[in-house]
This record gives sequence, structure tokens and C-alpha cells, in this order.
Amino acid sequence: MKAGLSNEEQRILATAITQAHEQSWGIAIGLLFGLGLLIATNVLVLKGGETVGPHLGLLAAYFPGYSVTFLGSLVGFVYTFVIGYGIGRIIVTIYNRLNAKMRG
Repeated sequence: MKAGLSNEEQRILATAITQAHEQSWGIAIGLLFGLGLLIATNVLVLKGGETVGPHLGLLAAYFPGYSVTFLGSLVGFVYTFVIGYGIGRIIVTIYNRLNAKMRG
């Protein structure tokens, strides 16, 4: 039984590893950002108090419709998902282009 990979298997593996999928990264980063704001907002809502999340509420200046409420957390999720999706795609596009230049 052979322990290593053949040259063809190594080539296929190298291609698969070095080529990142833009849409997958966009969705992953978008979900990370969106869920981060969703969870942060809902933790503050559940915590309660006289003034709920005054600092987080400042995001309403950038995200119209956002507030530190359950409905606002859903609005904030959409905004941050879209922003994260764009950031993820930009990062992977740059990575893929640099990687293609380096490989020849």
C-alpha cells in the first residue's frame, strides 16, 4: 500500500486548496457579521434596564430602521449580512487574483 499522494492527486489538491470560492466566503463573513449584531442586540434586549444599549443604538445613524429591539436586530442582521458579504467577496477576489499571479 502506497503512503503518499500521486503527482496528479497533489496537483488537484493544490488547485482546490489555493482557489477560494467567493460566494462561500461572502456568505460566511456575512453570517458572522449579521449573527454578531443579532446576538449582541438580543442580549441587550433580554438584559433590559432603563436605557437599553445606548452605544449600540448609535448604529441607527448608519442603518436606517435599526434599533435595540428584537425587530431592530433583524433589520441590523440584514444590513450587516450585506456588508459582510461584500467584504468577504472582496477579500477572496483579491486573494484569488494574487494567488493566480504568483502561480504564473
